[in-house]
Amino acid sequence: MKIGILGSGLMGAKLGTLWSRCGHDVTFAYARSTAKLERVAREANAASGSVAEAVQDADAVLLAVHWSRIDDVLEQAGDLAGQVVLNCCVPLDETNTNLVVGTTTSGAEELAKMRPDARWVSCFNTSPSESFAGVFARKDRTPRPHLLVYGDDAGAKTIAHDLIGDIGFEPLEAGGLHTARFVEPFAMVTAELAYGQPGGPALTYRFEKLRD
Repeated sequence: MKIGILGSGLMGAKLGTLWSRCGHDVTFAYARSTAKLERVAREANAASGSVAEAVQDADAVLLAVHWSRIDDVLEQAGDLAGQVVLNCCVPLDETNTNLVVGTTTSGAEELAKMRPDARWVSCFNTSPSESFAGVFARKDRTPRPHLLVYGDDAGAKTIAHDLIGDIGFEPLEAGGLHTARFVEPFAMVTAELAYGQPGGPALTYRFEKLRD
């Protein structure tokens, strides 16, 4: 699968690297410096290029930039019409401590308004990037940790499920894109558990329904 990674920070770099190790054709784009972008790509045995190059003909695009950079990266990406876009962004302020969108809408829904012809699905924003390597290393073990996935396009979610499984998570269906109104605040809870509480940031979770 050809995957464009928009963002070379912790989330984008780690997911792109692991997908490259799975055999996917990965292109990294969008970084603060060309040197960083090239280094991330080289270490992942992947390609680097412009946002337009990463998006072109991609089977899936990962949007993994800070909320403050959304307008800029989307302008470079174009209309994204018909493309599957996996969104792992949480709409945070510059200090990464407060949500700037919520209650009656969500970051995911606002993105869908900005690019209404893209096939949006949200995932990976409720698990810290520090967990990815450990989950990938244990992907043959069961049960796998869950990862919430939500969106309105069934086909896009099928692709997301496959890519989530490649990392080593079990995708947990969480409904339509409006679910983001509740998931994005939940992401703040997982961030507190990962970074604010003892035990280290490699946090995973798994939900179980008790049956009689």
